[in-house]
Amino acid sequence: MRSLWAAVRELLIVVGIALVLSSVVRIFIFQAFYVPSASMQDTLLLQDRIIATKITKPFTDIKRGQIVVFKDPGDWLPVFEEDKNLPMHLLSVVGLLPSDAGDDLVKRVIGIGGDTIKCCSPQGNILINNTELKDQDFIKPGVNTNQVEFEITVPKNRIFVMGDNRPDSRDSRFHLETAYGTVPTRNVVGPVNLRIWPFNRFAVLKIPEAFSVIPDAQN
Repeated sequence: MRSLWAAVRELLIVVGIALVLSSVVRIFIFQAFYVPSASMQDTLLLQDRIIATKITKPFTDIKRGQIVVFKDPGDWLPVFEEDKNLPMHLLSVVGLLPSDAGDDLVKRVIGIGGDTIKCCSPQGNILINNTELKDQDFIKPGVNTNQVEFEITVPKNRIFVMGDNRPDSRDSRFHLETAYGTVPTRNVVGPVNLRIWPFNRFAVLKIPEAFSVIPDAQN
């Protein structure tokens, strides 16, 4: 009986350490998420699993073209219905399952602080600092971008985001009345570097080449 208790105690210690390490990884290093909508098709499909990297956030700036997970900056999402499976939720909290918080969004960064963004050029493309973003290589094939006409300058410490499935993305363009639709950088959980599931869609998600020609804003 004593040896059985010793084995159980050892197992509990191992499980406890594993959960603590998993929680540390989730809080400080990276976190898994479900893709909650079709707004990033075809780059990300509904219910794809992705990894947001947190460890680099304090040391590197957010870049144009990155896909990021961020917390709802206010009224972007419908009221979240609290109807969670408790065991699954606990596994999500400790990092063994993707986040189920219900207030996370995933979009692509189009502009950073200081950038002037305009929709659209005569060719129907977004203009960033008077340079066309030729985005046909990464937005959903067959869609256009001109759902909302606007011209804004992104405030400091904020980002302007859009979905790759432009007609089906309630992104910065549809929230221009509040800080020009921009998201505070403090709301960013981290950049998305990996699409990990389904396994046949595993990919490293890089910044599209189209963003390499965009000049920095003139101060």
